[in-house]
Amino acid sequence: MSGLASRGSVHIDSERCKGCALCIPACPPGVLRMTEGVGARSLAFPELLAGCTGCGACLLVCPDFCFEVYRYDTPVPYELLP
Repeated sequence: MSGLASRGSVHIDSERCKGCALCIPACPPGVLRMTEGVGARSLAFPELLAGCTGCGACLLVCPDFCFEVYRYDTPVPYELLP
């Protein structure tokens, strides 16, 4: 599938994350998922997939302030791999 574009991105501080996963259902485009591995605190943490809109929903629900949200001036194209 081509012609898709990310309008934003997030930086996730995995060391602050306690693995509550509140961000996963809060993400409108559904581009966050929990890792299968564990972070510095021996907990799973969210990872970002392609397609972020930079909406900031993850930032608003995160009780540990783990997210920094960035919006792009020009969307960045990407392709989903099969």
